[in-house]
Amino acid sequence: MTVPTQLNPKDVADLLAQGRAVLFDVRDPDEFARRHVKGARLRPLASLGAAPLDIPPGAMPIFTCRSGMRTAANCAQLAAASGGEAIVLAGGVDGWAAAGLPLVEDRKAPLEMMRQVQIAAGGLVLIGVGLGLLVHPGFFGLAAFVGAGLTFAGATGFCGMARLLALAPWNRPARS
Repeated sequence: MTVPTQLNPKDVADLLAQGRAVLFDVRDPDEFARRHVKGARLRPLASLGAAPLDIPPGAMPIFTCRSGMRTAANCAQLAAASGGEAIVLAGGVDGWAAAGLPLVEDRKAPLEMMRQVQIAAGGLVLIGVGLGLLVHPGFFGLAAFVGAGLTFAGATGFCGMARLLALAPWNRPARS
């Protein structure tokens, strides 16, 4: 297993300021839109191997995600994309924020799709269980239906709830 080299946020900020590094955010676009390190480039994990990283000569690629868990779990893929070792921002965007370094935040951007799915699924399960206990046991079927849907999504990679939520008005681009 490949182990990433972790750099603390202050050291990464110094390298970026000196032009000796480029920070790549490996999260999905919806996560990046809501909050990211100022100056970071979006390069989702799914597209990481599609094209070489655009890095100036003499600069090193550094990767980040929200907490550092995703970069650690995909270290081999990051090392392959960088053509050497995987260098990651310790603590991810959360660590950067905790260090008081500049972020780009858009609180009006929708919550990340997976968070929306978690909120909706959890709410439906709670409603199903609550109504099953208080009104009629048939409502337990709602909780079972949501559980089956989540199991199917995990097994196949297709999440019907995410598809439905993507159609919600808050997830559509604003018309100009």
